[in-house]
Amino acid sequence: MRIITLNVNGIRSAARKGLFEWLRRQRADIVCLQEIKAGAEHLDQAPFTSRAFYSYYEPAVKRGYSGVALLTREHPDGLVRGFGTPEFDFEGRYIEVRFGRLSVVSLYVPSGSAGEHRQASKYRFMDVFMKHLQKIRADGRHYVICGDWNIAHREIDLRNARANQKNSGFLPEERAWLDSVFVEVGFIDAFRLVDPRPEQYTWWSNRGQAWAKNVGWRIDYQVISPELRRAVRAAKIYKLRRFSDHAPLIMDYEIGGR
Repeated sequence: MRIITLNVNGIRSAARKGLFEWLRRQRADIVCLQEIKAGAEHLDQAPFTSRAFYSYYEPAVKRGYSGVALLTREHPDGLVRGFGTPEFDFEGRYIEVRFGRLSVVSLYVPSGSAGEHRQASKYRFMDVFMKHLQKIRADGRHYVICGDWNIAHREIDLRNARANQKNSGFLPEERAWLDSVFVEVGFIDAFRLVDPRPEQYTWWSNRGQAWAKNVGWRIDYQVISPELRRAVRAAKIYKLRRFSDHAPLIMDYEIGGR
């Protein structure tokens, strides 16, 4: 099973840059997209619907903002929109497909970089989503939670760790929250199971030639239930073409008996 996750920073912009033509060549079973910034009225025709995938979009109520999507080769057994918190479900931050006992989620955690009010919203999200993670960890299903978590976990996960310790995305409280996700709740950062190298980033600022100098952050994850630890086979951050300010994270799993 190949799963790709990408924050597209506007799905129509990414489509103009060739995203969907590229996706058709990747042999992906599931594609998770975030920050689609488009309403249902924009997504009911090609390339956003196609014969290659079943397409499930969860736009934000606010036009041109946030939103997540899932594209699947196989028809899922079930579909879950939102995680039961109206403030964030209205922003289109969570969509889940189910195949037997396996759930794959496209997730978009709020960014706090726009100011204190957005950081406060991010903290509220972290509080309620932690409760959701605890709940699903105990429900007997196996999860792959893909998306833009908007937090670099360790110093290895961004170029300028010391300079960013007071910036949203690398605050001590945010990093401690991810510690809780991985240690206390028990989910696993699948990428780090197969790639321990430094300088593996998925997002680059549009300022100061960050892309050219590889001054990046790893904030896009595939987070898995511990039962899937042995299923992880390979990981790749695709950087040959750019579809947004994020790079696609491609991961291969050997998952049987779904």
